[in-house]
Amino acid sequence: MDDSEIRGRIEELVAEEHRLRDGGQHTDEDRARLREIEEERDQLWDLVRQRDAKRQYGEDPDEARPRSEQQVEGYLQ
Repeated sequence: MDDSEIRGRIEELVAEEHRLRDGGQHTDEDRARLREIEEERDQLWDLVRQRDAKRQYGEDPDEARPRSEQQVEGYLQ
């Protein structure tokens, strides 16, 4: 994935999240999907940051790889 594809996917996930959150009452399926969206979105933002860092230090951004959900979600904010 290149930067525009990654950012496009993030935008799709954000739009889906907004639709689900604005939908009123949430089913268990809705809540599970919201968790999936948040996890995938966080992984994609992490990938964007990795790509930016590689670019900043003269490395190939295409060498960046998505990290596991557990690793990304374990970061301290």
